[in-house]
Order: sequence, then structure tokens, then C-alpha cells
Amino acid sequence: MPALPSWLTEPLWDQFTALFPERPQFHPDHPLGCHRRRISDRIIFDKMLQLLRCGCSYEAIADTTCSATTIRTRRDEWIRLGVFARLKQIALNSYDRIVGLVLDQIAVDGSVTKAPGGGEAARRSPVDRGKEGLKRSGMTDGYGIPLGRVLAGANRHDSPLLAPTLDRLDDLGPLPDDITVHLDAGYDSDKTRALLNERGLRGRIAHKGEKAPVQATQRWRIERTHAWQNAFHRLARCYERRTSVINAFFDLADTIITVRRLIRTDDHAVAALIPTDAAVRSAAARWAT
Repeated sequence: MPALPSWLTEPLWDQFTALFPERPQFHPDHPLGCHRRRISDRIIFDKMLQLLRCGCSYEAIADTTCSATTIRTRRDEWIRLGVFARLKQIALNSYDRIVGLVLDQIAVDGSVTKAPGGGEAARRSPVDRGKEGLKRSGMTDGYGIPLGRVLAGANRHDSPLLAPTLDRLDDLGPLPDDITVHLDAGYDSDKTRALLNERGLRGRIAHKGEKAPVQATQRWRIERTHAWQNAFHRLARCYERRTSVINAFFDLADTIITVRRLIRTDDHAVAALIPTDAAVRSAAARWAT
């Protein structure tokens, strides 16, 4: 069973493969002028989607089509080429052009997940009996489209991560003059307010000790986005040890979330909900151009 429906996989793949440089089918430096053909990028791409969605190990997903080593090698090659980050940026630009990012309302919040394998960013989690954990400080627009994240250890407080998280706004181009940042009570401090004032941002911060339903502000949307991301089991229980690899999987997940919302929101893409070849091509053409 595929990890994602074809109406979503095909547009992703069409744009993903367009980012690859031209490569020979056989290595030109081979002494005999031939060797085993390079494993198809499409096979590795489908394996990456399965890894992201199911959270299984590389060895478990390997089969006669490719080995676990090939998946890891190709993954690292794509990371060096910046394919995952570029794909996420293309998805954001397409969404902004067709639907429109709600950048005058920004939400930032942290989420702690398990990291049983440890790694560069993992630290002892205060909410999981001291086991290894990973925190992501995420940022979304007013609807909940993921704009970026900062990875840190689970023992880090949300507040010090606010500044590097807001730095991700620099990648979005022109911004509205009046931006409101929605934060929970963990950011309720004079230091946070001073930081927002320095950047020309308005803050709507929940007050410590005053309970209010999350629906009372715009913060519920980032909580929903964290849930969308945690639906990809490789992010909810992360065994990757290198930060670059974790960010690559997050970029791929954020791209899927953005393109899925784009296809479902665009009135002209209603037909893309039907998994037919014509609908897939139509949806791909709209967001990839």
C-alpha cells in the first residue's frame, strides 16, 4: 500500500525530479565503461516517503529494488544538493501565489518528541523521565502552514528559541508591516516582549496563571500543525542522529502538508482529489509552474 495517495505523490515527484542535476546512467570513470545501472531516483523517493510516514528502519524498508545503504547514500546526496529545502521553498512560494500565506498572523510554539537513538540535538527530556528527546520550535502562518523550525534538545525552554525561530521569516521575502505573533504562557516575560519590539512585531502572549482555551487565540493552529507533523511517525519518534537528516525529513513533511492544503484549497484542483492520471497532471502543473 502506498505511503501517500497518488494525487499527492505524483505532483511531489514531478517537482522533486526537476531539481536534480543531469547525471549519466553509468559512471563515466568506470574502467570497463559499464557497471550496474544506477538505482532509479523514483524508487528511493518512494522509500523516503514510506520511511517518513511509517517510521520504520532503513533495513525494514529495503527489498530487492534497493538496499538500506543505497537509501542512506542517496538521501545524503539529496541533502548535499539542498533538494529537500528547495522543494519546501517552492511549495511555500506556490501556496503564497495561488492561495496566499497569512503572514500578518504568526504563531510560534515548541513541541517535544521522543529521540530514542539520541543524536546531535537530542537531550534528556524533563517530561519523559529523563529519556532522550528532541524539541522543535515551529512557526506557522495564520492558517497553520509550516514556515520553519529550529531543532534543540528536549531540555531547552521555548523562550530562548524564539529569536532563531523568527529568523526564518527572512526567507519569506516581503512581509506585512503589521505582524502579530501568537505565543503561549511559556513566552510570558519582559525579555520576549523586548525581543518582539526590537523586530517591530506585535505580541499576543497568554499570561501565566490565567487559563484560557487555546481556541481563544490563533495559537490552536500551530497545535494542529504539530499534530499534522507528528502524524509522520519518523518525526514523532526520531531515530535519526544527524540534525541535517532530521531537517530534511521535516522539510519533506512540511512540503506534503503545504501541497496537500494547496490542492484541496484551490477551486480548480477539486478534480485532483480523484486519483486519476489527468487530475494528477493537472494538479502538478498548477503548483510546479
